[in-house]
Amino acid sequence: MTSHDWERYHAYLLLIARQQIAPDDRGRLDPSGVVQQTLPEAHHAVDLLDDLDSARRLVWLRTALGRNLHDEMRKLLADKRDARREIHIDVEASSSGLERFLIAQHSSPSGRADRNEQLLRLAVAVSALAEAQRQAIESHYFRGRSVAEVAEEMGRSVAAVAGLLKRGLKELRSQLGD
Repeated sequence: MTSHDWERYHAYLLLIARQQIAPDDRGRLDPSGVVQQTLPEAHHAVDLLDDLDSARRLVWLRTALGRNLHDEMRKLLADKRDARREIHIDVEASSSGLERFLIAQHSSPSGRADRNEQLLRLAVAVSALAEAQRQAIESHYFRGRSVAEVAEEMGRSVAAVAGLLKRGLKELRSQLGD
């Protein structure tokens, strides 16, 4: 795998990790730190990953990320009486949210490889957005929150969030072509 691949996988895993960590826990658990734990594991398994097709490679990466997220959340909540100690990390649901964002769903092997490539390009493009636009796009489109819920979560008006979504989508279209 090339350094370009690692950058794309980093953006993809970071997008998924941000969806799994509640906004109020992000001060104590940094999504990029968990991704930084996952990528060296992938680097050590590069021989295995090179033998996998793109779909299986993404599954391997999501599984490793899910395991690391689970471990970090467990450490965060250790020795505390907190109902959130019963942790459920579902990175597959997060990646499904990304896949729903892409219009074309392919079932042939070449179609799945193309969709995986689109997912990686989307993750890189989303990570390049301005922070507020990225947060609005992720919450609304990938996590399924209403515009009103996103506005409340971000502490902004509904109109402001609608503007962020509009500008964010325009920027994504510009970066991704169609």
